[in-house]
Amino acid sequence: MRNAPQRFGLLALVLLAASLPFSAHADEAASGQYRWVTFAVFAAVIVLTMWITYVAARKVRSAADFYTAGGGISGLQNGWAIAGDYLSAASFLGIAGLISQYGYDGFMYSVGWLVAYVTVLLLIAEPCRNIGKYTLADILAYRNEPRKMRVVGALSVITVSTFYLTAQMVGGGVLVKTLVGIDYEVSVIAVGVLMLVYVLFGGMVATTWVQIVKAVLLVIASLLIVMLVWTPYGFSLPAFLADIVGDAKVQAQVAKLLGDPAKAMSAAELGQRFLEPGLYLKAPVDQISLGLALVFGTAGMPHILMRFFTVPTAQAARKSVIWAMAIIGGFYVLTLFLGFGAAHHVGPATIAGVDAGGNMAGPLLAQYIGGGPDSLLGNFMLAFVSAVAFATIVAVVAGLVLAAASAMAHDLWVGVVRGGEHVPAQEQVAAARVATILVGGAAIVIGIASKGQNVASLVALAFAVAASANFPCVLLTLYWKRCNTHGVVAGMIVGTLSAVGLTLVSPNLTYPTLVRAAAHKVLDAEPSKREAITLLRASQAPEALAKAEKESAALDKAVKKANDDLKKVEGQTTSFMGLEKPAIDLKNPGIFSIPLGFLAVILFSLWRRDRRAESMWEEVYARQVTGIRVHRGVHH
Repeated sequence: MRNAPQRFGLLALVLLAASLPFSAHADEAASGQYRWVTFAVFAAVIVLTMWITYVAARKVRSAADFYTAGGGISGLQNGWAIAGDYLSAASFLGIAGLISQYGYDGFMYSVGWLVAYVTVLLLIAEPCRNIGKYTLADILAYRNEPRKMRVVGALSVITVSTFYLTAQMVGGGVLVKTLVGIDYEVSVIAVGVLMLVYVLFGGMVATTWVQIVKAVLLVIASLLIVMLVWTPYGFSLPAFLADIVGDAKVQAQVAKLLGDPAKAMSAAELGQRFLEPGLYLKAPVDQISLGLALVFGTAGMPHILMRFFTVPTAQAARKSVIWAMAIIGGFYVLTLFLGFGAAHHVGPATIAGVDAGGNMAGPLLAQYIGGGPDSLLGNFMLAFVSAVAFATIVAVVAGLVLAAASAMAHDLWVGVVRGGEHVPAQEQVAAARVATILVGGAAIVIGIASKGQNVASLVALAFAVAASANFPCVLLTLYWKRCNTHGVVAGMIVGTLSAVGLTLVSPNLTYPTLVRAAAHKVLDAEPSKREAITLLRASQAPEALAKAEKESAALDKAVKKANDDLKKVEGQTTSFMGLEKPAIDLKNPGIFSIPLGFLAVILFSLWRRDRRAESMWEEVYARQVTGIRVHRGVHH
């Protein structure tokens, strides 16, 4: 049982975290008279997760409890937790938004992330469970030189987690601000404080159960919306897709994306084009590179690898991946209906008008299904989806912070500074909590400092580094006898530097010359578009007037963005790397950096032999296959 001061501290944090979302103004998406609905639903979700954290906090007594929930999570529970860890705001809001804007191409992201778990199931889950203990570095240190492995492993985990964590914090601040109307800074602080409460007091136990609850809420919300969208068609897929193809809003979106070629196409052809590839992912090489990063990057993500240490047996690890695949796969099928339903009922232009990335597709569809912005049910649906999105962001951030904190505390402090695992449990837990505060505080500061920045490159970097550095080192350590310390160190360095370097010269960065050209193109076209809108208004026809108002609002927004972009790049001529245009056309460098990572491990392992790594191979092979002596840790 926790003592009185600890209980008081936890209660104070609960009250602080619960109060944050109510300190700002509501968003335009929610009707003013129903603002209380949004706050009430958010309060319910926050109180539920805080109660879970309070219960979990009483069970954290050792380092194993903090890092891996004492290995007491079942396969089914871990499957739901993996799904909750993996289905981030990008999955929930981003993919549905991409489908609503680009049709088939948006769904390809779902396919890539789902296929990734086949790799995890066949190659990673069971061996990691049998070899490791808490972290990625534990897997690498089992047969290689422990001190070097803990340093390079921890640095890689912190690098990947920081990239992905910053993107989540910035995305969380923007999305929560858009969804419920609170200030960006308050959004970031709210996400950060709640995340700190989960990890600091409840460790992996609280993080796991928050992820489970969030995943269940996410699936329930998605199922409910999809049922309401699909019911009018008698659950007939051909009828549903035929309605999408014939929708004027969808046809207008395709015409906008295709440009001049659309003039030679009929309305039916434009609608059909929405169900075909090429509207978003236009270069086959870029699609292949993206797919490689998604598949291998997932298998190298530290917060995903940590989940396999929370189950008691290798069989439970396999079972958890199978459950995760079923849950994630089922959810990604639902995103197809969420995206298409939003495109049909709300319209791609309306969705992009609220958020250029389309991230409001799901929430706006929920509001529409519930009766619109002026109805109680519509605002309740919007509030529920918003609250689930908020819980999604916080749960994923908590998993990332736990991964980074464990690398700092377990690998660097216990493994390197203190020289091994003969460290009192109390000191290990204290080190983990100090590391959590440092990582969490840094995440909040970086999130606020990154306001208004494009973080797409950070997401690309996270997956690229995980796929190019972590995955080759883990895979070859587990399956190649000659793999050794020299190869793993080289693979980590080469994989990381190549992924980061190629990303820094890719289209992910901002190139002032290109931004300026795009902005001038919009401004140069403004007079002719204003003239066309004036002609529409002169007709006095109701439909023409409505179209004129809509086009005028869209043009005003485009012009404002163009002027804002010009101000941002004023006086600048090159990117951060001194380039006027991208050196490579690939947005994700995986097709180059992943082979380089593998090649570095292989060449340096062959160049210099490591007798310890080779002598440990038979034990590693036997243990990863059978799980013998798995509870005896990784200390040698």
